[in-house]
Amino acid sequence: MSNKRIYGLIGKSLGHSFSRQYFNNKFLKEGINAEYVNFELPDILDFPAITLNKEICGLNVTIPYKSVIMPLLDEIDDTARAIGAVNVIKLYHTDNATRTKGFNSDYIGFRDSIRPLLTHHRQALILGTGGASLAVAYALRQLGINVQFVSRTAKDGILSYGQLTEEIIRQTDIIVNTTPLGMFPDIHSCPNIPYTAISSRHLCYDLTYNPEETLFLQKAKQQGAAIINGEQMLINQAIESWKIWHE
Repeated sequence: MSNKRIYGLIGKSLGHSFSRQYFNNKFLKEGINAEYVNFELPDILDFPAITLNKEICGLNVTIPYKSVIMPLLDEIDDTARAIGAVNVIKLYHTDNATRTKGFNSDYIGFRDSIRPLLTHHRQALILGTGGASLAVAYALRQLGINVQFVSRTAKDGILSYGQLTEEIIRQTDIIVNTTPLGMFPDIHSCPNIPYTAISSRHLCYDLTYNPEETLFLQKAKQQGAAIINGEQMLINQAIESWKIWHE
């Protein structure tokens, strides 16, 4: 077996991801004998085959697998279970078996990136209901902010985009886009919300970092809102992932 350690990213389509570049640059600069690779999985049921490689020490998970991967893991950290999503997996190899444990570093990445920007903010709209949105909601609640989810279909406690009025936008301080709308290469799309109700009192956050300013952020900026993309969240959660893998 090679002494090289392997880390990687699991997702369906990974052309948008900067994680491989980030970690491989880290390994090169710090002289770490490791490689970070992308594992594009057409189906999450392909995941167990990856764990058979005993060189793999840790994995990140991205859309659309952050929640559906949970039943395939041997153990889940209490915080990740409370959030309902996993974006970090630590692998424990022995001669006879491999065990997997899931964690969530997204909520730390998001929390620590938005916290310095908070002043009057108390009400948040979260656009999207995928795995990343659950980590965002967990972090915002930790910071004492009320959250309201918005999705394509209305459900108990979840508004549809059609129900999102200008008045609701005006009563909100933070709007977080957790959907892939606007992510490269689909840069001309954005969530369908009443942007004209956004003002300078709003903080608009897009988890996407490629492109640097999505159409969602451009429209919010035109209304005078403060904006932030997901690059710092990516860096924060990557640092936390590394800590988890080496606990």
